[in-house]
Amino acid sequence: MRQTPQISKLTSLRAGFAALSIFALSGLAAQAYAADPAPMAPAAEAKAAAPTKPKVDVAAGETLYNSGDATRGVVACITCHGPKGQSAVATWPKLSAQHAAYTAKQLKNFKEGTRANAIMMGMSMPLTEQDMINIGTFLSQQAPSQGVAQTKEALDLGKSIYGGGIASKGVPACAGCHSPNGAGIPAQYPRQGGQWAEYSYNQLVGFREGTRKNSTQMTTIATKLSDQEMKAVSDYMAGLH
Repeated sequence: MRQTPQISKLTSLRAGFAALSIFALSGLAAQAYAADPAPMAPAAEAKAAAPTKPKVDVAAGETLYNSGDATRGVVACITCHGPKGQSAVATWPKLSAQHAAYTAKQLKNFKEGTRANAIMMGMSMPLTEQDMINIGTFLSQQAPSQGVAQTKEALDLGKSIYGGGIASKGVPACAGCHSPNGAGIPAQYPRQGGQWAEYSYNQLVGFREGTRKNSTQMTTIATKLSDQEMKAVSDYMAGLH
């Protein structure tokens, strides 16, 4: 009977220790649960939707080119650039068979103001990116323009510059980017074969004088060319096909 108080005391200590252990374990479990990351969202929801390219609607591009859209203030391109992109005068470039991406880029540059032209800046304002792609694609499917070089002198000098560049001035051959037959490289360099010589010459002057600024590469090249060289290579490109 003398040991009973000691036993009771020991029993009480053990019970208290057990209670503390359970409390400690419960706390650790709560911390572990709190540290667990939130459940992952389903893959379909967590993964952002991949951007999609605008679908091309050639028929819509043809309609805008030929008739415009009065409800949106879109003027028909055919008025200046002619049926199927075959303009009648050098004031307006021939656009037939031009690469769709190039045409769309120029329209976008006009709208943004990075390529200055009062008329085209106004024409491009109501166009959406989808409109630009549609028009560009329609034009890319038309037969390429045909032209002829005007003078023998220009033919010889222009051919030399176009095919071999001017090494003494650091001018690269035009054919390297616009291809030997002037067809260009899709999505990179425009078609130049068959283009009006006067139009090509005016663009080269624009690059040289800084009035056209949407191609650093062409600005660098044009600043190294004389008027005679620009006219010669422009005349030569007009006869390429």
